[in-house]
Amino acid sequence: MSARADILLYVQHLLGIGHIRRAAVLARAFRRAGLDVVLVTGGLPVRGLGLDGIEVVQLPPARSADETFKVILDEADRPIDAAWKARRRDLLLATYRRSRPRVVMTELYPFGRRKMRFELDPLLEAARGTAAPALIACSLRDIVNRPERAEKTAWMVDHFTRFYDLLYVHGDPRLFRLEDSFPECSALAGRLHYTGFVTEADAAVAAARADRRQQDNPPAGAGEVIVSAGGGAVGTDLLRCALAARPLSLLAAAPWRLLVGPNMPEEDFQALAASAPAGVTVERARSDFVTLLSRARLSISQGGYNTLMEVLATGVPGVVVPFAGGSETEQTQRAEALAAQGLITVVDEAGLDPQRLAAGIGRALAQGGSRGEAPFRLDGAEETARHLIARMKAAA
Repeated sequence: MSARADILLYVQHLLGIGHIRRAAVLARAFRRAGLDVVLVTGGLPVRGLGLDGIEVVQLPPARSADETFKVILDEADRPIDAAWKARRRDLLLATYRRSRPRVVMTELYPFGRRKMRFELDPLLEAARGTAAPALIACSLRDIVNRPERAEKTAWMVDHFTRFYDLLYVHGDPRLFRLEDSFPECSALAGRLHYTGFVTEADAAVAAARADRRQQDNPPAGAGEVIVSAGGGAVGTDLLRCALAARPLSLLAAAPWRLLVGPNMPEEDFQALAASAPAGVTVERARSDFVTLLSRARLSISQGGYNTLMEVLATGVPGVVVPFAGGSETEQTQRAEALAAQGLITVVDEAGLDPQRLAAGIGRALAQGGSRGEAPFRLDGAEETARHLIARMKAAA
């Protein structure tokens, strides 16, 4: 029989790519700490995640039809059915039985992704039901989108307390405590560990500084305005508005670079590129995004967890337009808390227009960036690995 894997890390991204990017950072940190990782992903494939040396199991891909997350589509854009669910469940369970992990870690679930419980509950039951049960952990970002209905909140708490040993909250209580968005978390306190925010930006910043010292010609990103919208599924309006705001802004003469995520349809991407004037580059999202940020004059972005932490770590002035579609509230909550500390500039998505965005650019430049001195921890991936290894040794 083959040796047991150390960690099976499950992640399902449905709309953007923030969840899979954060899971990839965790997987790399686990690998650097000497752990054998199996990363199971159920979303559409994403390139450039840097997963060399990590086993990746791709389940039949699924995505949300829109920001409401009410309808889940398969890789052929058909609503998922019972047969599709059975194939996914069976592949996930076969991966678990083959790898026999010491730790099963689910990203977000049970505090989200309830539509995937058809496969996740059998996984948790299998992990609990063996002669050598796995530790079960949840990897959770700093803010929970709390359900409107009390019965869903009760289900989350019940599910966690029945199945889970550990709750890793990837934030710092100096900025947010879990009870700020999820008051019911008092029932989970004995299993909760704050890790700090998950980002690898420090290494990219150091590499960019070394690169600048060695380059005679300005490298990509130097002095640029970097405009990004995560995976691209819901960022088209922001990208178009940025193009219209450029000639109205204090940075009209600077080079701009628009980075378009993989979820924007190719037709829309080509139309955006065709509308770009001289001095503006439009391209698909790049794996060296953090390096570009570290060289940039300004960042314009939505308020996703990963991008905001990278903006803070690089110290670049940031204009943030939080996505607030559907029932999403976490981007707005996080961005407003950071703006209150003078670390970023927020422009509301509601009523967004070129004039308001240009005014936000002026405020961000006057305020300056964080100078890479965020007043909270940014080593969340490494801390998760350290804490998890200690718990694994204690359980051995």
